[in-house]
Amino acid sequence: MAVVVNPANPAAKAFVSEVEKTASAIGVKVVPFEVRTLKELESVFREATTQRADGLIVSTTEGLFFAHRRLIADLALRNRLPLVFAAPSDYVEAGALLGYGSSSVAMFREAARYVDRILKGAKPAALPVERPTTFELVVNLKTARALGLVIPPALLVRADKVIE
Repeated sequence: MAVVVNPANPAAKAFVSEVEKTASAIGVKVVPFEVRTLKELESVFREATTQRADGLIVSTTEGLFFAHRRLIADLALRNRLPLVFAAPSDYVEAGALLGYGSSSVAMFREAARYVDRILKGAKPAALPVERPTTFELVVNLKTARALGLVIPPALLVRADKVIE
């Protein structure tokens, strides 16, 4: 499994570590790839293909990757690499195979509630830290067909959104 991160991002090490921990539990080898600039993206995909990666996970904590999610999805498809993101809708709608993670819509709503409380006088330090409570699974059948993959019906039934 190829994992793409920007090493300049403080969250990159933790992201790779978590992916490695999960992957080793199921016997999957992880190969991290570092991308700092847009120019480095294409070579990473070629290298991942050369190393016979069976799939690709791209860090969702990097603005560069979010801004170029469609290009990343196109490169993955061109190199026949199933692409997975830990954030669902935006990436899967751009062409990734699937995404599972916290709902950005739900998180933005919760952030708005916090802003409202602060504007009404609450002290930010007094507000509790909360974890996401709403998660989404999004599957892109169009991408699956282009890769020659069949998504199991049990997974499709569990999906919150299926892109055809």
